[in-house]
Amino acid sequence: MTMTLQATAKPVVAAKRGQRSRAASFGLHAALVVASVIAVFPVFWVLVTSFKPDERAIEPSPQLVNNSSLDNYVDVVSGAEGSFGYWFANSVLIALLTTVIAVFLSATTGYAVSRFRFPGSRPLLVSFLVVQMFPFAVLIVPLFNVLLALGLQGTSIGLVLVYCTTAVPFCTYMLKGYFDTIPTDIDESGRVDGLSPFGVFWRLVLPLARPGLAVTAFYAFLTAWGEVAFASAFLSAEDTSKTLAVGLQVFVQQNRVEWGHLAAASILVAIPAVIVFYLVQRFLVAGLAAGAVKG
Repeated sequence: MTMTLQATAKPVVAAKRGQRSRAASFGLHAALVVASVIAVFPVFWVLVTSFKPDERAIEPSPQLVNNSSLDNYVDVVSGAEGSFGYWFANSVLIALLTTVIAVFLSATTGYAVSRFRFPGSRPLLVSFLVVQMFPFAVLIVPLFNVLLALGLQGTSIGLVLVYCTTAVPFCTYMLKGYFDTIPTDIDESGRVDGLSPFGVFWRLVLPLARPGLAVTAFYAFLTAWGEVAFASAFLSAEDTSKTLAVGLQVFVQQNRVEWGHLAAASILVAIPAVIVFYLVQRFLVAGLAAGAVKG
């Protein structure tokens, strides 16, 4: 009898490690779909609103299409007394200068901390982390006084330096972790071939660090492109000196908000950031993962 029960019993198949049941897989995918909808829906609705007239942008019963047209985009680009072109040019100039300066400073500093041992290297990295702990509102007054003493208050160069104080610490810490993953044998081979320390860094190490550089460049670009608080405080009050993010305030009046124009301007501001993300997206995952290996 015992032999018969053992023969007829179905074998229990142990679940392999890493495998999920159908219910768990369905629940995971459902959660991911819901999270994706929550993340994408606000951006989608801003895009829909950008095509509506201001009086149709906010309705008791919202409609997907309601007198939609491209008039808001035309008004934003050609309106505001032609200041949109100045805002765009200022934003591009400030963002590019911030990206170039921040990446160069963080790359050289990160390489030095990664490869050389000198007194204060560890406190230097700790200070970079401490700087990131201060909110923007706390830094406005001291940075304003520094720029005023240097004669750079109200200038684009002064704003670029302010953005670099925010971008360089984080970028340095990330690139230091990325440089740690590059074998030191490459440096030694370069020195054997007669390269200087800077030549090794410039000709051998930097080409291998392109994923890390792409991540830091993207972060530095976003730091300068969409920031509002510093740009409002440190740029001149002249309309032609504003950046795009600051210029959006013209659509928010005291008694009325031009929601359609504001949404259209927001989409136009987001397009360059999306283009930069598309250009560096293949490096982002590798750069973030490698930069997090060592600290």
